[in-house]
Amino acid sequence: MRAPPRNDKELTIDSTFQPADEPAANSPARLNVGDPDLRKTRLLARECATCIFKPGNPMNLDPGRLKQMVTAARGDAGYIICHSTLPYAGSPVPPAVCRGFADRYRTWQLQVMERLWGFVEVEPPDPDLTRTPE
Repeated sequence: MRAPPRNDKELTIDSTFQPADEPAANSPARLNVGDPDLRKTRLLARECATCIFKPGNPMNLDPGRLKQMVTAARGDAGYIICHSTLPYAGSPVPPAVCRGFADRYRTWQLQVMERLWGFVEVEPPDPDLTRTPE
């Protein structure tokens, strides 16, 4: 068993990692998919009109972009937020988990959310209401 340090000079701290409760300075803030009133996770009730998982690439994603997004989501947050619920899209619906992703991938993060809090299904926003006037 190693003896405890006798003074502050003997105590070395490896500062290569950020503490768990402090996000890295260069990482973007995560959007919250939790409903504070119901204490559940928002999940779209069905795929939105332009879901990235629909056949035909309705969002005109660059080749390989969907795979890139799925790989990142499966290794990081555990889900993709539906693009039609993003604040900059002008959505009246708060951020919600993409139904297309949730139906195809059972990540451990989604499983924990479901078991601890459950999901509240929200209707996707009407695409006509989120369009910017031309």
